[in-house]
This record gives sequence, structure tokens and C-alpha cells, in this order.
Amino acid sequence: MNRRQALKATLTAATAAAVFRPRRVATQDAGTRTQGTASDTLYVNPGTGADTNPGTKESPLRTLAEAARRMNKSDGTGPMTIVLSEGIYAIGETTLLKPERRSFSTGQRLTIRAEVLPDDAEWHAGRMPTLIHTMPVAPTWNGRPDPLGGAADGMMIESSHVTIRGLKILGLPVVESPKPGVIRRLYAISRLRRDLEDLEIAQCLFAGDEVTNPNHVAIIANGNGVNVHHCIFHGLKISVVYWTPGSSGHAMTNCLCSDLYGSAVWTSGVASDLVYRNNVVANCNYVWTSQGGASALSDAGGRGGRQAAPAPATPRQPIHYRVVESYFASNRRLTGTGTGARLEYRDIDPSFLEMGGTKVSDQRITLERDQTKRSYLHPVSGSEAAKIGAGLFTKPLG
Repeated sequence: MNRRQALKATLTAATAAAVFRPRRVATQDAGTRTQGTASDTLYVNPGTGADTNPGTKESPLRTLAEAARRMNKSDGTGPMTIVLSEGIYAIGETTLLKPERRSFSTGQRLTIRAEVLPDDAEWHAGRMPTLIHTMPVAPTWNGRPDPLGGAADGMMIESSHVTIRGLKILGLPVVESPKPGVIRRLYAISRLRRDLEDLEIAQCLFAGDEVTNPNHVAIIANGNGVNVHHCIFHGLKISVVYWTPGSSGHAMTNCLCSDLYGSAVWTSGVASDLVYRNNVVANCNYVWTSQGGASALSDAGGRGGRQAAPAPATPRQPIHYRVVESYFASNRRLTGTGTGARLEYRDIDPSFLEMGGTKVSDQRITLERDQTKRSYLHPVSGSEAAKIGAGLFTKPLG
């Protein structure tokens, strides 16, 4: 090969590399823009997609389950994002998020998010990707036979450093208790391993109805670092269960819980560093359920039990939590304790909650019911409850 031929071959190879090198695209994670490659972003559209497609924006997948399978099989480093377009997603199987050859970190996360987020100018409530669960109820849950008639998991998270943002997540259209002793349950987002950390759930609307689509627990999570913020929980049984005794780094902030027939938050002996602030709880059965650590470990069993490190001794005195700048309105009870899905509660002294700038009232609050407004299902503008800042928006509504 002479010099001119060698130079031509070099230029040709360089051009080919440029053509086939994945282009950089902007992905949104936790409200900030980070860089990822096109192959690390999967798009899903239930109306125009197909699970045989490559998963690009122009040729999206159809189901979240297929996007999860591709993420699980992916390799490489760096963040990965699954982007859901608006539309209705029939969730016919558990979405398993379990990467086999890939790990994430605090700054390079696995993110499942809506294409349009509540803070975006073009957002309205009808643009939220809506997940309705249609899978069969399995006779087992958490790795063991279920004594209450079966349960289903919407998403099963088996990775640290995960963010879920901007989704509308509905329940499962079953009769929850068709006969005595049976409670057929949906756990919309589950993380059952105690060795995991850093789960962020943000700007999501969890909704259910006891008659048409009961949503038993929106989020149930073992491990450390469960951060739930700017979410709405409406009409379901329980919002968030922080389930590992002695775990730490948890937060629940800027959330609205309304018309819950179980409890607006459930703690199972988690550390006192739980950050609980700027939340509104209205017209719920209990504001707070505190379960003892030993009882929680007995309930968990299964997969969570096998993953556990030795649990710390259960403290003799209840763990105290700070409740900051929140609003509790027209709830049947403030605090209780109990165990299991049967809601075997009893009232307890609320003194383990240290109130700071928090109002407790018997007066009902009014939620915005005009679906055309961005503030739909939020406390009406100008009200005392609206000033708390609970709801889907991280920025003030203009």
C-alpha cells in the first residue's frame, strides 16, 4: 500500500467510526440535565410502539416490561433512562428492574420517567403516563406462600440508585377482600432487598379506589435511603412503607395524602433521621402508623429476610421523628400501631412525633377538582394548605 492509499484508508476508517459512534443525547434526571448515549435511553409509547422496535424516540417500544428486560441485559457504564410517553399502559406482568451486567451510582442512575414532567410548561394532568395493573394475583408474595390470598408487584426494584419520576400509577381491578381472611393486594412499587440503597420517587401521582381498583401500598421499600418527594397519594390504602428496622437516610417531603383508608405513612422502626416535612395529610384513616422492628421482620420474611443483616435490638422507647411545616386536616386518627395487611391497628400516644410548625385541624381542606387546571387534585390556590408546598411541582405555580 503506497502513502496515498494508506491515507485514504485512514480517513475512511475515521469517517465510519464517526457515523457509527452513538450520538450524545440529553436525559433528565432528578431535575437536572445529564449526558448519556442514545443507546442508554429507551423510549416507550403504548400507542405507536412495538416491542420488536429498537426503542429509539422515532421507533419506540410498546411496554415498560420490555424496556426493563433490555435494561437488565445491557452492559457498559453510566446512567440509563427509560422514557415513557403519555398514554395508558396495561401492566400485565411485574416490571423487574434487575441489571445483570451493569451497576449504577448516585450520579449515574437508572431513571424511569415521563417524557413530559410536571414542571414543564407543556405539561397538564392528561399528559402523565398512566399505569393500570392487569396482571393476575399470584398465590405467593415476597418469596413465600401468601396467607391472605395472593399479591402482585407492579415494579420490583433490584438495584440501588434508581429514580422514578412523573408517572401516574393506578391500582388493580380486583375485589380486594372477596371473602373473610382474603386480602388480594397490589404493591405498586416494591424494593424488598435490605442490602439496597438510594431509591427516589418524585412527582408521581398514585391513585386507587377501594371499589374499582384498590391500590394496597404505593411504595414498600426495604434498605436505606428511600426518598419520596413531590408526590400525590389519593384514594389508596397506604402511601409509603419504610420497612427495614434500623435503616436510615429516608425522607418524605412535599407530598399530599388524601382519602387514604389505611395510613398516610408507615414506619417500621427506621432511624430517627427520617426527614418528614412540608406534607399535607387530609381525610385519612391514620396519619402515621408505627410498627415495631421485630413485628416488621416477621411480616417481611421471604426475600427480604434472606437478604438481611442482623437486625438491631428493638428499642424500649418509641423512636421519635420530627414533623416539620406540615398540615394534618380532618383525619380520623393521628397515630397507631399494627401489623400486616389486615390493618390490625390500635391507637397509640402521638408524643413520638415532635411537631415543628405543623398544624393539626379538624377542618376539611378543599382540593382543586377542575381537571383543566395544572393544580388539579392539589389544595386550592390561596388556601392555608396550599402554602405548605405539597404536590407534584418542585417550582411554584405561576
